[in-house]
Amino acid sequence: MFEMKEEYKTGIKKIDVEHEKLFEIGERAYQLLKDKYINDKFDKIVTIIGELREYTVHHFAEEEAYMESINYKRLFTQKMDHIGFIKKIDEVNFNEIDKNQDEAIMGLLTFLNDWLVNHILEKDLLIPAK
Repeated sequence: MFEMKEEYKTGIKKIDVEHEKLFEIGERAYQLLKDKYINDKFDKIVTIIGELREYTVHHFAEEEAYMESINYKRLFTQKMDHIGFIKKIDEVNFNEIDKNQDEAIMGLLTFLNDWLVNHILEKDLLIPAK
């Protein structure tokens, strides 16, 4: 379900590699959702959300540094999108996750897929390669 498609590639190797990692995190969440043999997925969900937050902070810093290095005119808009993404992750209610774990994973997957695909296609593909 979660895969980095050719159409998502920016032509900026570092950014593309980091986007691939974000899709890999999403794929792990998807595989967890499909795994009907794990009764309590809470700890794994928390781990995935923590990794997603940590990696996006890293990725956004790298992406913004690249945009600064080329004096990218849409940097501010990108930063606002990045802040919004992190804020959404920080607002995760872990008590709600524990109540319905599969629903929580599905919500995370929907959010991540929508955000990644839309952000890459509408914003990141506009970033010029050096």
